[in-house]
Amino acid sequence: MKHIVIGKDFTILDIGCGGGRTIQKMATIATAGHVHGVDYAAGSLAAARGQNADLIRTGRVEIERASVSQLPFPDNKFDLVTAIETQYYWPDMVNDMREILRVLKPGGTLIIIAESFKGGKYDALQQPVMKLLRTTQLSVDDQKELFAKAGYDNVQIFQEPNKGWISVTGQKREDRISQD
Repeated sequence: MKHIVIGKDFTILDIGCGGGRTIQKMATIATAGHVHGVDYAAGSLAAARGQNADLIRTGRVEIERASVSQLPFPDNKFDLVTAIETQYYWPDMVNDMREILRVLKPGGTLIIIAESFKGGKYDALQQPVMKLLRTTQLSVDDQKELFAKAGYDNVQIFQEPNKGWISVTGQKREDRISQD
């Protein structure tokens, strides 16, 4: 997360929010903003809602069931979208990335963080498991290509070789009001 800027009044979406820790962290930074979380799994939603119960009661956080393929939000809503350890489960990478682009505000940022990627520190160990789960592991070059195909600008890739993770950021062009 050190590769992004989070404003106090940001509207943020965490895709695949899991247990809700990222939502909670974002809400402590965006103190005058609003944080949304979506996940497809009922168990994850329950955990995230429990983790963020106080923030939900104050109206600063909302958590709902949704797929990255069809986000229940209007165009140009979010300053920041996060996806941590979820991208490899997405059913249609290019179109799912375009769906995220749709809900980003012009100038908004998407950050994807993954511990499992082709060529990563733990690739040899993770690859058999990821194959069994029928997930998609992307290399650094694959990420660059995916972000470009989906229409993102200012794509940056950060690797933390000792920790074995990758972080990729991309922005919606300032002059891009919709995907048309």
